[in-house]
Amino acid sequence: MTKTASRKRLLIHIILIAGIAITVFPFLWMVFTSFKTLPESMKIPPSVLPEALNLESYQYVWDVLPFGTIYTNTIIVTIITVLVQVAFCTMAAYGFARIEFPFKNAIFLIILSILMVPGQIFLIPQYLIIQNLGLVNTLPGLFLPNLFSAFGTFLLRQFFMSLPKELEEAALLDGCNRFQIFGKIMLPLVKPGIVALVIFTAKFAWNDFMWPLIVNSDPAKMTLAPALSLLKGQYATNYPAQMAGAVLAVIPMIVLFFIFQKQFIEGVAQSGIKG
Repeated sequence: MTKTASRKRLLIHIILIAGIAITVFPFLWMVFTSFKTLPESMKIPPSVLPEALNLESYQYVWDVLPFGTIYTNTIIVTIITVLVQVAFCTMAAYGFARIEFPFKNAIFLIILSILMVPGQIFLIPQYLIIQNLGLVNTLPGLFLPNLFSAFGTFLLRQFFMSLPKELEEAALLDGCNRFQIFGKIMLPLVKPGIVALVIFTAKFAWNDFMWPLIVNSDPAKMTLAPALSLLKGQYATNYPAQMAGAVLAVIPMIVLFFIFQKQFIEGVAQSGIKG
């Protein structure tokens, strides 16, 4: 290896390390601050590491908020959102990729147009629908508007379109119907895309802030994101408590990513090259 190539490689590694440090530092600051006392967190100049591991903030979060109930609500909403959205998106994506029907392309363009519109525009109509259904301050009111995803349909359609049509033709000759082809042949082949969609959807449902804040005012029916906003005081903010709540909220998503990181990276990488 020449000196020029070695220097380029060293420069690339330095840039990557700097990027990682910039990305990871806010997370480490959050974790370290959660173990500080309130005066220590407001000290100027600020210190990165806590003087001692102080667990009072974690105890404070559990005492102030019904954290067990909030955790349960978030898990229920996330699981239902993921399962139903993946079911709808896989079926819709397969239909748009493999089945011919009138106005297919026009309908798909209408679905894609949803991605071009800010989600805040739908908040008022969605709230009025949930209110008329009597689902304000209920768990169904949290997940019903999120049971279908235009992005998920587009993502999985790309995977289905990349699969050879000969697989379906051979299955039809063997006597399989569309549902058998979809469930036994096509779904296993798009597993990376489904895993990627599961992680995207779980992350969105777990971190969703705006909609739960609007549709729910009962702390017993809240999810993690809006519940953590209750830790902010009117005149002062307990930063260690907020950081402790954020740490408790982010742990499940980190675990989920590390469990499925291989499938997630594979799914995202493949989705970018499908035709």
